[in-house]
Amino acid sequence: MIVNRILSIKGRDVATIEPSLSLSEAARVLADRRIGALLIVDAHRPVSGIISERDIVRAVATHGARALDEPVSRFMTERVVTCTGETSINDIMELMTQQKFRHIPVVEGGRLSGIISIGDVVKLRLEEVEAETQAIKDYIATA
Repeated sequence: MIVNRILSIKGRDVATIEPSLSLSEAARVLADRRIGALLIVDAHRPVSGIISERDIVRAVATHGARALDEPVSRFMTERVVTCTGETSINDIMELMTQQKFRHIPVVEGGRLSGIISIGDVVKLRLEEVEAETQAIKDYIATA
């Protein structure tokens, strides 16, 4: 199973924000869209950073409420691990577990083409397990 399978189900829509916008604006977009992370995009790279709910909490805990007026670029993670549509789901699970992050942008041909979350991976794996279970039940019933 590969990343393109998840993207074919969930779509390729990616929530993004510019690096100059405030942390409070990022929090507002996260809340409005009910998501856990935003990709930071600029004219130079397909993904220049990522900001998550956890990053915002850390910023406020460290710098107080004034952090919310600061640009996203000050608190974003700049070194973002990406994958392609051909990356295996097993590789994605391993990366997320080892690196302790919950979102991986999908970049193909130098362009952002989607994002995969841990929730997407878990949902797909549960569907696979349920299908395997049903196949075994069907096999037993006909044996």
